[in-house]
Amino acid sequence: MPFLTAEWRKLAMANYAVDPELLAPYVPAGTELDLWQDTCYVSLVGFMFRNVRLLGFKIPFHVHFPEVNLRFYVRRREDGDWKRGVVFISEIVPKPALTIVANAVYKEHYETLPMRHQWEEAPDQLRVTYEWKKGGAWHHFRVDAAPGSIPIERGSETEFITEHFWGYARINDRRTNEYEVTHPTWEAYPVRGYQVDVNFGKVYGKDFDFLTNREPESVLLAEGSPITVESRRKLFLE
Repeated sequence: MPFLTAEWRKLAMANYAVDPELLAPYVPAGTELDLWQDTCYVSLVGFMFRNVRLLGFKIPFHVHFPEVNLRFYVRRREDGDWKRGVVFISEIVPKPALTIVANAVYKEHYETLPMRHQWEEAPDQLRVTYEWKKGGAWHHFRVDAAPGSIPIERGSETEFITEHFWGYARINDRRTNEYEVTHPTWEAYPVRGYQVDVNFGKVYGKDFDFLTNREPESVLLAEGSPITVESRRKLFLE
């Protein structure tokens, strides 16, 4: 049985090119940075969790809620093939149960904060907004898009960002948690505009403060789908 089943919907993603050296301290043992055309990305991602079940059970008041995370991309060689995955700098949710379980079991970096979201759907436009409060201020990520989703082009940057199916979390210098995330190929909405009003230093620490005044290289909006998060596996490196 999967550890978690849910839907991820309306995934807004702002992608920033960074120096790989910035992420070196965060790379879990046994993995290496995964680059897109020699570019190292971190992504600010906001989306909705819907119909959440932990080990098949609904947790009261934890069924529908938003998440915002900051993540980057890695890969791991196993049996001659590459496993492409993500590592989370931080994951913000408004509900405490997921924070407690994910941090304890998966060694992730969840934080419970006040959050709100808004979807505005009109015949000619879709607007998706995610907000969260930290450091005494509300932080804001909004994407405006055309209302109809379209298939993601194979070999595109959007495919690279959306199709990493493994999660990795650092335990220590020689141990890493690995887990699989399953979902079908997503569709994406043509993005028309966006606004990122985030104090990255307050939310994610001084290493990422420089992103506060940077424009992202790209912004995506994916529809999402049902997903599963499978049980973890501990990797022990020599």
